[in-house]
Formats: sequence, C-alpha cells, structure tokens
Amino acid sequence: MATPIPVQILDGGLGTTLEDLHDITFSFETPLWSSHLLVSGEEDKLLDCHEAFKKAGANIISTATYQTSIHGFAATKVECSSNQVDGIDKEGIPRFLNRAVVLAANAAGREGHVALSLGPYGATMIPSTEYSAKYDPEHQDVQSLEKWHKERLHLFKDVDTKQVNYIAFETVPRLDEIVAIRNLLSADKIPTSLRERPVWISSLYPNDDEKLPDGSTVEEVVKAVLTHKEGLETPWGIGINCTKVEKLDSLVKRYEDAIQTCIDNREPMDWPSLVLYPDGANGEVYNTATKTWELPPGQKQPEAPWEATLANVVGAARQRGKWKSIIVGGCCKASPEHIRKLRKTLQDCGYMPTTSAA
Repeated sequence: MATPIPVQILDGGLGTTLEDLHDITFSFETPLWSSHLLVSGEEDKLLDCHEAFKKAGANIISTATYQTSIHGFAATKVECSSNQVDGIDKEGIPRFLNRAVVLAANAAGREGHVALSLGPYGATMIPSTEYSAKYDPEHQDVQSLEKWHKERLHLFKDVDTKQVNYIAFETVPRLDEIVAIRNLLSADKIPTSLRERPVWISSLYPNDDEKLPDGSTVEEVVKAVLTHKEGLETPWGIGINCTKVEKLDSLVKRYEDAIQTCIDNREPMDWPSLVLYPDGANGEVYNTATKTWELPPGQKQPEAPWEATLANVVGAARQRGKWKSIIVGGCCKASPEHIRKLRKTLQDCGYMPTTSAA
C-alpha cells in the first residue's frame, strides 16, 4: 500500500485579513502593504494576524515581505507624533525584514514553520500588475527581472533567517520571470543566509483560458519551474495561488499530465511537492485601480463552500498519488476562519491527523 501523501496547512491572505479584520487601510501611499506595519509601529497588529492564522490551524506562517522592494521602502512615509519616516534607504531595510521573520516565527511556534514570502516584480508596481503581467519597459526580459530579484534577495543577506523553513516565490505571472527566478537558485547567486531552504514557485491563473497572465501555458510553466538544470537548484515545490478555487481541479490535473509527459519523455524532471492556495474571494475579482474586490457582471458566487472544494482537490490529488507532499492554504481574502474550516474539513476527510495545529 502506498504511503499517504502528507498534507500541511499554509496560512491565508495576510494583507486582506489586516484590512478586513484589523482596521488597516492600504493605498497607493503604502507601497509595502503588510510590510508597512513594520515601519509604522503597528507590529502588534501584524503579530495578532499571524497568530490568528496559527490558532486557526496553519502549520506554516508566511512573512510580511511579499511586496518588499528597494523602491517600495524608499517611497514609504509615516507621519504620526511617535513615528516620523520619510523614506528608508537600502541600508536601513534589513532590520525591518528581520522583524518580519521574527514575528512570523514567534507566531508559528517551535513546531510550526515559516515561509519567506516573495512576490513578483509586478506586486511592487503601483498599481500592482501581477494579474495582468504588464510590467514597465525596464523589466521586460529575463536579464532585467533576474537583476531585480537578485537585488531584492540580497536585502536578506544580513537578516537572521535561521527560522525560515521555506522560500516562496509567489504569484509569478510571467514565464520570463520564472526563468529569472530559476537562474538565481545557485550557490553563487543566492545569499548564504537563504541557502539550503526548500523553494517553491507559484503562479496564478486569473483568466478562463488556464494560462498565465502573459499567455504562457501550464506545460511551459511546468518545464520552466521543474526541469533540472546544471548548476541550479530545482525547486522543491510548484504551486498555484491567487486563483479561483473552482479552477484548481482542472489545473492540478494539467500540471500532473505535463510532469508525467516530461518524465515519460525522459526529460530531466522529478515529482515535486504541490502548493495550493487559492483566493477566498467568493467569486469576486480584485480591481488593481480601485484596490477593491468586485463581483464581475453576470458572475454568480460559488455554491459549494470554499473549504469543501479545496479539500476535494487535495483528496483527488492524494488519491492519484503523484506528489511528494501537499501544502494547502489560502491567498487574498482567505481569512483565519477559512483556514479553520479548511483544516477541519481535511481532518474530517481523513487527509490530516485530528490533532491540534502544529
């Protein structure tokens, strides 16, 4: 009898939960989004949010670093009686990133895990463009995107990352950006402080054609992420995030078919772990211009509960028996309550042990 595929629970949407449940307002004036709380003196709210996801059942807590960028910190301003900030230079950034790791680790606890959250270049643009993949002229190819990601990664070279268990490159909307990230996964390019950590690369499928925002296919994504390359580390996992939950079943099957085809053709590839964290927006779509969630005209909200649909995808993937392990959680608009219901559903289905959160 095959060994059951282990399942871990990832947290949910940090930024949207801060907005929805912790009275935080983000705007074009807060380019760092969740990381802004590290600068504004509101770490307590950030920790509360992390801890809420942990209490709900998450084994893995993501750091508040998704929108981290040199230009984002430089544009950050805080004006209050106790804290005056008018931009933060490159040398001043690591102490805030260190706090992000510490807060996530404190919430995760000794038996939990921490994922270093790193969004795509488009997540740092104003307005953000990870849904459209429309980047500025200076970031339109592998070389420029590799340079940008390398500069961002090296902000962590002086950060105490001993408590980081995973590195998550998330919501990557372009094939050239996936290639750029893969090119950095070598000992001479990744900072010493981040070496020897399992890496996953996760992409999004916001449209009905099951393609990345730049038009790339699932098959192209699989090859870009998972093909073994001499001198480069192969990601531990491949993921889908910030995508409607009802799209996942078909997408996961396509990922499986693409990987199996490559293996059958004796291409240099092995089965990785699978990371799934769809949005919890209940059919709504994010408007990057207005920074609001809207139900598209003519669209109906899903009838099946989010957690039930996601658990069914996990169960089917486990039954097919391909993946080394599965991490499952939520992205934008997925709250601690979403995670609590997801964990309970997975336990009720027998996909996880019925114990308290790790």
